[in-house]
Amino acid sequence: MSDAQHTPISFEFFPPKTPEGATKLEQVRHALYALQPEFFSVTYGAGGSTQDGTLQQVQAILAEGHDAAPHFSCIGATRDSVRSQLALFRSAGIRRMVALRGDLPSGHGTFGEFRYASELVSFIRAETGDHFHIEVGCYPETHPQAKSPQADVQAYVTKVKAGASSAITQYFYNSDAYFRFVDEAYKHGADIPVVPGIMPITSSTQLMRFSDACGAEIPRWIRSRLQSFGDDSASIKAFGLDVVTDLCDQLRTAGVPSLHFYTMNQSTAVTQICQQLGLRA
Repeated sequence: MSDAQHTPISFEFFPPKTPEGATKLEQVRHALYALQPEFFSVTYGAGGSTQDGTLQQVQAILAEGHDAAPHFSCIGATRDSVRSQLALFRSAGIRRMVALRGDLPSGHGTFGEFRYASELVSFIRAETGDHFHIEVGCYPETHPQAKSPQADVQAYVTKVKAGASSAITQYFYNSDAYFRFVDEAYKHGADIPVVPGIMPITSSTQLMRFSDACGAEIPRWIRSRLQSFGDDSASIKAFGLDVVTDLCDQLRTAGVPSLHFYTMNQSTAVTQICQQLGLRA
């Protein structure tokens, strides 16, 4: 068995908003434990609006014997609020987090005491040393709010130099964008592992909506094929499985450090992709 088949994997959830969602996510978690992921990450709403739900999910995963990382955004935060949150994480046994700038919730016009994720990373390191493995985000196809691709790479390099341990990318379907981003970052001395973020394709309308919002490019040939299927969800899912499995195969053959799947709180698509790749039983 090649080293590529031992590629580590991880999964992202978002905190459920209803009791039914929580019950369903518990089933999804247990289904995905069988794939032996390295860790699970749990997202955080604008301005920390799902902070309690994020921590509850992370604690549940830890209690079930698996590693988990809360997303932690700094928009609207103060040094004191971050300090108390770090103490809460430590007392909960959390050793890994995803540090992000985050989005301002609607109606809020102030950044708080942190304007950039790099400032949050630097503060966490100053407060806690090497206690936490800090993941940061990056955009192979350029952050939609960046002034230029060069400015975006520089912002990423600043986060790395502030003390990031590794990075997870926004999802993409063009592997060249990932490889070029990593090469450029390494030239600037940002040599931490860069983990590709993988978004399964299970719904055409959902994918278009997400991609328009986050600036991820859907290549024209993929967009055209998806549109040609209309409402044929079985064909969309079969095509999506082939496309994303092939992307993952290109990435792991090239020796990426890991694959991070955006699950959308579902287990079927990511399980099928991993089985197609022969990654896990």
